[in-house]
This record gives sequence, C-alpha cells and structure tokens, in this order.
Amino acid sequence: MSNPTGPIEPNQRVTYRTVYKDEHLLVVEKPTRVVSTPGVGHEHDTLLNGLMAEYSKQLTNMGNARDHGMLHRLDKETSGLLVVALDNKTYDGIREQFEQRQIKKFYWAISHKAPRDPEGVIRKPISDVVKRASRYTSTRTSRVDRNGKSAVTAYRVLQESALAALIEARPITGRLHQIRVHLDSVGAAVLGDPIYGPMIVRQASPRLALHAHRISFVHPITGEVLDIRSAFPRDLRTTMKKMNLTRPEVDATKPIKTQSSENQTAES
Repeated sequence: MSNPTGPIEPNQRVTYRTVYKDEHLLVVEKPTRVVSTPGVGHEHDTLLNGLMAEYSKQLTNMGNARDHGMLHRLDKETSGLLVVALDNKTYDGIREQFEQRQIKKFYWAISHKAPRDPEGVIRKPISDVVKRASRYTSTRTSRVDRNGKSAVTAYRVLQESALAALIEARPITGRLHQIRVHLDSVGAAVLGDPIYGPMIVRQASPRLALHAHRISFVHPITGEVLDIRSAFPRDLRTTMKKMNLTRPEVDATKPIKTQSSENQTAES
C-alpha cells in the first residue's frame, strides 16, 4: 500500500462508525464514496483524515513507514470494515498476518445473477491496467489475464431470485478490485459497479453493492481471535427489496472473542 506523504490534516466532518476499539487497534466501518487514504484529488476528505481528528497522536507517531496505522484499504465505492493499528507493535503483528494470508475477510455482494455453481473458488490471475489521465493523475483498473498475478476468491450464494443474487465472497489474495473482477468473470457482476459488467448492471443500484461485513484475525497483543461483523448497510436495503432478496441477519452488537494458540486461527 502506498504511503500518504506529508502531514495528514484532521477532518472531523469525515464520519465513520467504530465497531471495535481497544488501546491497540480499531475496527471501523467506512461509508461508501469515502476514499480510504489521501491522494491526488482527495487530500482532505478521506477516512484517514477523519481518523486523525480523534487519533492524531497515535497515527502521527506511526508515520508514513507504517501507513499512519492503516493496515488495508477499501475501494471508494465499497463500504465496510477496516482495521486500524494505534501502535507500532500492533501494526507489525497484523501486517504479518496479512502477508501470511491469515486475515479472513468476508464481503456481501448483490450480483445481477448467481454463478453457475452455488459455491466455489475462482482462481484467475489478475493484471493491473493503468491509464494516465494527465501528467499528475492516472486511473487503475484490473482485468483477468493469464499472465497476471495469482488471484483467488472463494464464494457462496446465499440467496437467489429471478432478478439478482446475494453472494458472500472471501478474497484469499488481495488484488485491486479482485472480487468485482472475479464475479464479473463468472457472469455475476456486482450491481452498481461503475467499471465492470454490462451497462444494465451498472445502473441497477445507486452505488456499488459491495460491503465488507466481517473480518477475523488474531489480536497481536492479547492473542485472542477477534471476529468482527457489521450489519447489512441501510443504503442497500431498498436495492435488496427491489431484487426480491431479504437482507441477511447478523448479530453485530459486539465482537466475538475466542482464545488463540500458535497453531490456531479463526475458522470461517
């Protein structure tokens, strides 16, 4: 993940929901249409700017070398859970889990139809596509490419109607737009996606119908397994109703904690 450069300006107008908090880390829910970290055109209105309004001391002390505590990102249009470290030891411990692919992340996606198989694993390499818009800006998208980097997404169909399907997807790897590209490649493009899928799919939802609803990892300080979940987003409930689907019920009132050991992590 590229590091924001220079001081990060606090912005209390950027809102987010804190789902879990202790002295070492946060798990927050990013709204749709909020960029995760600053970049060209979004220097002051990102989630990190909002976090700086409350946690400036901790995040500034971690600096660019540790991404100001931001352990991962979500696409601007994607809503859902993100883990933020508040100290160096916690950042390093969770970063190692990401590198070892021990973090379990789960997404809900409303797709225009279900894949042929009700559950499975999509193993299709992905390449980045960079288009330069100007001297200073460019756009990045992805595509399935047999010469690309390894990309693996597990999925299962939770519901299906004549109009759409609700899919739970778990990315094993972390390529750009991975879930969106992979589901599109099996004929299950995510509704409201402004980049991938046919035009009728892009116009079927007021925003990208993708939500990171669950994340599980070992707390690097306490050794507990944290299994954090969030409810189905309110702004997609109308879309679900139009597609004759019912939103999944999740107990997101508090995180699930279990004991961990050196050889055990949370099961999906």
